[in-house]
Amino acid sequence: MPKPAGKTAATLAKKLEKLGIRSRFDLVLHLPLRYEDETSLTQVEHAPPGVPVLVEARPVRAEIGYRPRRQLTLHAMSGDTPLGLRFFNFYPSQVKQFERAMADALIVRAFGEVRLGRFGAEMLHPRYKLVTASEPLPDSLTPIYPATAGVTQPALRAVILDALRSEPIEESVPEPLRKRYSLRDFPASVRFLHTPPPRVDAGQLIERTHPAWQRIKFDELLAQQLSMRMHYLARRSRAAPPLVTAGPLLKHFLSAMPFALTPAQRRCLEEIMRDIGQPHPMQRLLQGDVGSGKTILAALSALAAVDSGWQAAVMAPTEILAEQHYRKFSEWLAPLGVKLSWLHGSLAKKDRQSTLRDVAAEGPGVVIGTHALFQQGVDFSRLGLAIVDEQHRFGVQQRLALRNKASANSIVPHQLMMSATPIPRTLSMSYYADLDVSVIDELPPGRTPVRTRLVANGRRSQVLARVREACAAGQQAYWVCPLIEESETLDLQTALDTYAELQAEFPELKVGLLHGRLQPAEKAEAMHAFKDNQFQLLVCTTVIEVGVDVPNASLMVIEHSERFGLAQLHQLRGRVGRGTRESDCILLYASPLSDMARQRLKAIYENADGFAIAQADLSLRGPGEYLGERQSGSPLLRFADLEKDEAMLDVAREAAGLMLEEHPAEARAHVERWLGSRQEFTRV
Repeated sequence: MPKPAGKTAATLAKKLEKLGIRSRFDLVLHLPLRYEDETSLTQVEHAPPGVPVLVEARPVRAEIGYRPRRQLTLHAMSGDTPLGLRFFNFYPSQVKQFERAMADALIVRAFGEVRLGRFGAEMLHPRYKLVTASEPLPDSLTPIYPATAGVTQPALRAVILDALRSEPIEESVPEPLRKRYSLRDFPASVRFLHTPPPRVDAGQLIERTHPAWQRIKFDELLAQQLSMRMHYLARRSRAAPPLVTAGPLLKHFLSAMPFALTPAQRRCLEEIMRDIGQPHPMQRLLQGDVGSGKTILAALSALAAVDSGWQAAVMAPTEILAEQHYRKFSEWLAPLGVKLSWLHGSLAKKDRQSTLRDVAAEGPGVVIGTHALFQQGVDFSRLGLAIVDEQHRFGVQQRLALRNKASANSIVPHQLMMSATPIPRTLSMSYYADLDVSVIDELPPGRTPVRTRLVANGRRSQVLARVREACAAGQQAYWVCPLIEESETLDLQTALDTYAELQAEFPELKVGLLHGRLQPAEKAEAMHAFKDNQFQLLVCTTVIEVGVDVPNASLMVIEHSERFGLAQLHQLRGRVGRGTRESDCILLYASPLSDMARQRLKAIYENADGFAIAQADLSLRGPGEYLGERQSGSPLLRFADLEKDEAMLDVAREAAGLMLEEHPAEARAHVERWLGSRQEFTRV
């Protein structure tokens, strides 16, 4: 915003920044959450219960009383009906304000709910205004805006009204596109939403289905689609090393593989190979359900880089997952003579320095690690491919930092991002519209579906019996807990307590413990012991959510499952059913369940398909969980709703392509209007 004059205005400007308002046009786009009708008066005796109304009364007396707590009461008369306005939080100056109003014969207009109190009709903490009897009523509904501490609604209304009067509001969508898509006038839509007439359809305003709202939402979606498309085109203009996709290592590995790729895997591999063979950087998201076989495609992609004389980096969010990748890649690629390095935070200084020298040395190879890969001091000699597993767990800047590790500034490595959390279509079209997406939509043959059971905590003894039965039959089991130690705010069973309880319950079993606060070496030791069947039962937290592959584990119990998100429950459930035996996932829950928890458990119980679960999760919680830190501080869509406005998203996507092709200058101006500096979040 332009620098305001005066200390008070400067303070207000700082507070407005908390609402994302940094310019006068941001004020224009700061649209109301809801409206209140102060365009007509209601007689006190006819006020409907529970409905806010505007009443008018003549102040008679103001007093501070203690009944039972300190309060200010303004006694007034609305016609012949007494009315009390009561305030529990008030300033001493309000008493003087009311006294001056009585002396000047002013009347009070109060907006709120009229209720029957001990001494007749009253209003608690109404919004009020002292006016002369001739003061006209407003001719439009009163907007209620998103606010922040220290910014009152009257102050917001004043600065927004000033911006509407002084700021030129122009069209940013060219006329041919407005006609093509029958778009309502933008300036008129904005002004209408800030000052709607009293007889407007209130339901359309609240549901945001009014044509004025539709225009605003379309423009927001259009800006998002344009920004994504611009970044996509800009990325394709950069140089990347074209990789050989039929080199000797890759050919040999494919011919010697002990299993065949599924048709879905083959299709995705072809899409990846087509991209990395191009002289511009691939930016592809590979998504597939838990156990669908993404890792083998990552290994094949890495082989193409090595075949071409380049390095491939594989970054995972946890050391458990990074170590599993290292072991898998070593099993597959080391026999071919491929040089593999593992870089993680718990390496001894001497080993770390040796690994860093290997990474920085000339020559191809595969480097696997955690966040340590993009830390200062890690230099790649020839980074040609960056693979990011569970990509939503990394922020924008972290993914950029890994990509920027390419030593030659003119070269950008290809990037393959992987996710076992399927992304609903609307998210893929909007927040991931700048990526090419490959989907492994089938599981390898032989994978046994996992049976999901919902069990109330009162039947815990039956669950314990099921664990004993499974382990006695030579199987292994997970027992997942949400917390590690006591919480003063959540009455949850902790991993440490559960570990002690289950050791006492099952003296005949070896019980292991794995949680996030263990040292990396201790985590690895616990995981290896479980995989080698030294533990029959593993008590753990969500540290095993990704990257754990123990085919003999056929039973999982999730404690306090009502506290977990849907995507997390699906990921956890995917840790069992990885062998040939029938597997069970028991969701223990504590009653009573909230409506949200009931819906989550119902969705996970009824669905095994990750995409159906993803859609249910999007409906319940919105897009934030899927995006992770993708937006890096920028807000999600403010006005459009990805579920309700899916048809509009399709139209905005088409319009973005036409606008970039036929009206590029207007396209840039439209993105600047809606996103400004915030469009940087799309750079991944």
